[in-house]
Amino acid sequence: MKLDIKKTFLLGLGFFSVSLVWPLYNVYVPLFLRDFLDSQFQINAIMTLDNILAVSLIPFIAAMSDKTNTRFGRRMPYLMVGIPLSAAAFILLPNYTSFLSFMLIITVLNFAMAIFRAPTVALMPDITPAPLRSQANGIINFMGGLASVFVLIGGAMLYKANPNYPFVFTAIMMLFALLMLLRFIKEPSIGEKSAEEKISLISSVKELVQDTDRTTLYILLAIFFWFVGYQGVEATFSNYCVHFLGLEASDASLILGFFALSFLIFAIPAGFIGTKLGKRKTILIGLVGDIIVFLLLATVGTLFPFNQVLMMGLMLVGGIFWALININSYPMVVERTNEAKIGIYTGLYYFSSSLAAITGPLFLGGLIDLINFKVTFIFTAFAYLLAWIFIKQTHTKTVL
Repeated sequence: MKLDIKKTFLLGLGFFSVSLVWPLYNVYVPLFLRDFLDSQFQINAIMTLDNILAVSLIPFIAAMSDKTNTRFGRRMPYLMVGIPLSAAAFILLPNYTSFLSFMLIITVLNFAMAIFRAPTVALMPDITPAPLRSQANGIINFMGGLASVFVLIGGAMLYKANPNYPFVFTAIMMLFALLMLLRFIKEPSIGEKSAEEKISLISSVKELVQDTDRTTLYILLAIFFWFVGYQGVEATFSNYCVHFLGLEASDASLILGFFALSFLIFAIPAGFIGTKLGKRKTILIGLVGDIIVFLLLATVGTLFPFNQVLMMGLMLVGGIFWALININSYPMVVERTNEAKIGIYTGLYYFSSSLAAITGPLFLGGLIDLINFKVTFIFTAFAYLLAWIFIKQTHTKTVL
């Protein structure tokens, strides 16, 4: 059995389009919000809007896509609606004229992104055999990492020239990715399911909770905790750099770009490592590595003077360990179910990560308001430790 590399790279364009938006959003939106708000808790609370919509909508949209049957496929119609709407809202993002207009723009953007996120990810297991999914997920996340590097490092330079340029560029690239997907990716045909065969989201969640084997639940809890740490820092990082370390906004984007760069470079190898060592062991190694990296990052600008080169170096190492975690987590979830419920389990994966992306920024923002920015990376290291504890409780069992 051999992975279709060309098809997988083309499939990765879907994740590429998703990953173009969030790095820029998470760097610049907190800075835009500083025009109206002084509290980091309040800023982080608004930064959770996308994840509130994700928790509310994505599991149901993912389950709906399982039951969708059109001439374009079951996932592609959601991309055809969500990507153009997202691109239009993203162009408008830096052109707000008031707090109300800004909130309206980001609400439309986040709603549009929620429409196509889970169906985009579910495309991979739809057309990839189970034993090859870590490798395929590595390639797809390579495409996501490539998008992040483009917009974080390239966007930093574009932003200096004109604040509108990175947002317009991103929108154009999203539309290009959609056109390429429509041209080259053909979803496998599915027959119309009978009423008895149709799977509901609620019944699947009940089955998961009632199962005596808690492995899937532990995996989802681990995903929740490492995203609590990751999303908390991501929502806070630009203000951490500007208002704690005294850097420029473009410097924050550049430093974060090194994390994205190493993730990009190591995404494909991480998939092969997960296939060779096993997903569980690979994720545990990644968690231990990132706990150490985040504790070291906590010393930069606190116990020791700020050094931008050192911080970039630690971000490079952190991105490698993050690849080991992130590349193997989604395949570990979907290998616990059958083909009929891939969309539902994709939705549960997103539910865990999106719920974390609500609570993480809120907890960290509240801690920063109570203490100061020094707690940022300590908070993240502790969240990763909790994730490590839950992954240690799991075992490997493939349903497919």
